[in-house]
Amino acid sequence: MSLHVKHLPNPSIRVPLCSSPPPVNAAETSAYENYLRLPELRAIWTARDSPEWSNETVLKPALQGLEITFRSIYVALSDGRSYSNRREWTRRLQSISSKQIELISVLFEEEGSRGVPLQQKPTTSSGSFLPRLATWDVSADVAAKIVLEIECHMRLSDFTLGLGEPNLAGKPTIDYDLVCRPSLLRYSFERIPEESRTLFNVNQILESWLFVAGQLLNRIAETLSSGDDRDLEKASGDTWLLERIWKLLMEIEDLHLLMDPDDFLRLKNQLGIKANISDQPFCFRSKSLVDVTNRSKELKTMVPGILGVEVDPNGGPRVQDAAMFLLRHHQIGSEKEVVPGSRIHLLQAFQAVDAAVKKFFFSYRQLVVVVMGNLEALSNSGGAGDEDWLPYAGTANMDPLTQIFSEPPYLPSLDAAKTFLGDYYFHRMNRQS
Repeated sequence: MSLHVKHLPNPSIRVPLCSSPPPVNAAETSAYENYLRLPELRAIWTARDSPEWSNETVLKPALQGLEITFRSIYVALSDGRSYSNRREWTRRLQSISSKQIELISVLFEEEGSRGVPLQQKPTTSSGSFLPRLATWDVSADVAAKIVLEIECHMRLSDFTLGLGEPNLAGKPTIDYDLVCRPSLLRYSFERIPEESRTLFNVNQILESWLFVAGQLLNRIAETLSSGDDRDLEKASGDTWLLERIWKLLMEIEDLHLLMDPDDFLRLKNQLGIKANISDQPFCFRSKSLVDVTNRSKELKTMVPGILGVEVDPNGGPRVQDAAMFLLRHHQIGSEKEVVPGSRIHLLQAFQAVDAAVKKFFFSYRQLVVVVMGNLEALSNSGGAGDEDWLPYAGTANMDPLTQIFSEPPYLPSLDAAKTFLGDYYFHRMNRQS
């Protein structure tokens, strides 16, 4: 099997246009956004209070998602109902807090302190829920673990968050109350009926990180549009962050499993949440989720440019051959890579995002069945037959969620390249033995 590829001149990497979201019920989407106060949140996320801070629109929603998680811990621990599973709620929310802190620390490490609003004298936020949790006997242990997580994860950053962490290095703290606006979050929260606050919090955390994911996709596109090979590693880092956000979104959605069934089903009917996933699953009321899903799938259009080839208009295996050559020789031509392995790192990250998207929707489908009941959730669904669960079977009769995670790989050339490269080594070893 030959791995020789005739390379074309390296074209500029094409940046895909945003995919149009699938048809959704405009009234239901509007009701969803107004219920979660998303127009108010987006106004905060998109406001440029610090023009020199390049990643302001990435870090603001990330910090707000973390702050809403602190508020969720307070709601869970202050729930006086005897049947509430406070212990598991606390464990899950603490785990989600840890993952968010880790992602936030990576984002801060990458950009340094340029343009970030800082308090040179270490201070503690007066508006955040976390310092309050530290003073409450019921939540003091949870808060202590979280502040230690902040101390550890922000160790490599030039500053820290100012949420009560030890700050042993005496570093400057970010102006948390200015950036995160916890007072505005609290005002929005207090206007929500008490019985629906848990659902409100979970979906606000989800939407915050969907906005971060959208900003990362913008950043990946802008980075690759430069055509500079030295930017490939930066795009790779952002793509791996995107993959981790998809995993975080899955864990956030799983919080619905902890809601008391009677409380959730009563609230479902009050809010008009439909269980049937055969037509329009509830998650697709989120315009951000639809947009981030489509754009994550469209990363595949960047692959030919990264490999330095044009797509064969006759359907030939040009992209696949180039991918095999890259995987085998760690370069796309005779010249050595500017950053060795950077193209492979980026393509591996693309495939990881592909897998993460499918995992999210597979998990969400099972979640809907568990929290709402199999019969109601799958009623009138054409995808109930066993034959429709076969990999890459026809998707025409499947419900929208099953269609997503049953589709073939979004990057078929890379998938085929790895298959044939493995086959190449198999046959070569047989010849040698």
